[in-house]
Amino acid sequence: MIAFVSGPVAALAPTTAVVEVGGVGMAVQCTPNTIAGLRLGEHARLATSLVVREDSLTLYGFADDDERQVFELLQTASGVGPRLAQAMLGVHRPDALRLAVSTGDEKALTAVPGIGKKGAQKLLLELKDKLGAPLGSSGLVGAQRAAATGPAPWTEQLSAALIGLGYASREAEDAITAVTPQAEEALAETGSVPVPHLLRAALQTLNRAR
Repeated sequence: MIAFVSGPVAALAPTTAVVEVGGVGMAVQCTPNTIAGLRLGEHARLATSLVVREDSLTLYGFADDDERQVFELLQTASGVGPRLAQAMLGVHRPDALRLAVSTGDEKALTAVPGIGKKGAQKLLLELKDKLGAPLGSSGLVGAQRAAATGPAPWTEQLSAALIGLGYASREAEDAITAVTPQAEEALAETGSVPVPHLLRAALQTLNRAR
């Protein structure tokens, strides 16, 4: 198993980072939050989990070991593969997921694209004794408080991801403004904002502007 990769960031895309390790570029699948913390040319260390399939080897990358552990624990639930586990971590931090599971918060889980009400109920039952209690104070309550007192979390995530991809703050602000109607529509229909989808839409807007 590849436990981590460490080296300069050679390339960044909305869901992928390429880290140079010993002269080899390792493509690592990451959440927008993780991508947002990386900068081209700067050194990075990502905890990783290698997912082996008959026709592929996919390396998933995380900001720290705790996030990787939660990613792997989520997949012990039936019906949860690496893509859904990563989507859950793209919407909620590890402690937010622990808090949601420990308190039986269906709404928090249905905020993840691909998880409906019945799926959330099933996950709450299966994960109840696996994730454990929140480790710190950065869980769902803190996230909800931040949302009530400041900018929407999705705007912060999107801005950080765009700046991490090399765009200027002003460009990021313009792109966020352009995709805000899509975000509001998704929020009204599903109660959640699909950040990865919005990131792709924002990049299309920026590419057209250039």
